[in-house]
Amino acid sequence: MKITEMLAANRQMLSFEVFPPKTETSFQSVSQAALKIASLHPDFISVTYGAGGGTSRYTMQLACDIRRETGVEPLAHLTCVSSTKETVKQQIEALHAAGIENIMALRGDIPAGGTPNTDYHHASELIAELRASGYDFCIGGACYPEVHPESPNQKADIRYLKEKMDAGCDFLTTQMFFDNHLLFNFLYKIREAGVTIPVFPGIMPITSRRQVEQVMRLSNASLTQRFKSLMDRYGDSEQAMLQAGIIYATDQIIDLFANGIQVVHVYTMNKPAVAAAIQQNLAGIVGLPL
Repeated sequence: MKITEMLAANRQMLSFEVFPPKTETSFQSVSQAALKIASLHPDFISVTYGAGGGTSRYTMQLACDIRRETGVEPLAHLTCVSSTKETVKQQIEALHAAGIENIMALRGDIPAGGTPNTDYHHASELIAELRASGYDFCIGGACYPEVHPESPNQKADIRYLKEKMDAGCDFLTTQMFFDNHLLFNFLYKIREAGVTIPVFPGIMPITSRRQVEQVMRLSNASLTQRFKSLMDRYGDSEQAMLQAGIIYATDQIIDLFANGIQVVHVYTMNKPAVAAAIQQNLAGIVGLPL
C-alpha cells in the first residue's frame, strides 16, 4: 500500500526507521534488530541507504524481508549523488520488480574521499526520474527545519523543497530536531511559499551522551536548554539517560500529535527496546482519529 493511501484514512500514524548492515557478515544481526522493530507494526518502516549507495543491495533485501515477515509496508531509500543514470535506472527497475511502492528519494551524502557523479546534482532530479518511470511510486523527500548544511539560507532551502514538490514528491520527512517550535515555524514558512505536501516530523530519541556528539556532527540540529539540562543531570548514567531520552522524545511526539501532525517518524537507530518503549508510551494516542 502506498503511504499516500494510508494518509487518506485521516488518523494519527507512527513510522520507524531502520538501517541495513554495511557488510554481508553483519546482515543477520542487523536484520534481526530491524525485524524486531518491524514486528511492533508501525504504520510503515523506512530502510536507509548508505553513503554512496554502498548498502543498496541490503536496503532492498531488508525492505522485502520486512514486508514478507511482518506485513509492514517498507519505504526504501534511494540516493543518486554517486550514481550514474544507468545505475539509477537499474535500481528503479529492481525496486519495481520487488513490489516496492514507496521510495524515499534523496541526493545522498558524498562518501568520505569520494566525488559526486555529475549525472545528478539534486534530489529533485531523482524525484522527476522516478515520476517519469511510469511505475506510479509514492515518493518521499527530505527537508531540514533548521536549514540544510549546504544551503545558503532558509529561503533557498524552501525554494528547493518547492522544486521537489513540482517534480512529483508526495511527502517530506524532516531531519531530526529537538524543539517543536522550530518545526511549527518551518511549516508556516513552507506553506506560505506554496509547499503544500504533507510533512512528517522526524524524532530521534537520544539515549546516551555519545549519541549527542554523533547527532550534532551529522545533523547540525540545535539542542534546547531543557535538553542540555537533562544531559547534565542524567548523561553519566546509562540507564537514567536511556529513560530520560525516551521520555523527552515521547513528549515531543505527543505535542506534535496534539497540534495536528498526522504522521511522526522515529529514527530508531536499530534499537528495538527504544522503539518499543516509544510505542508503549503512545498507546491510546496513535490510531485515534484526528
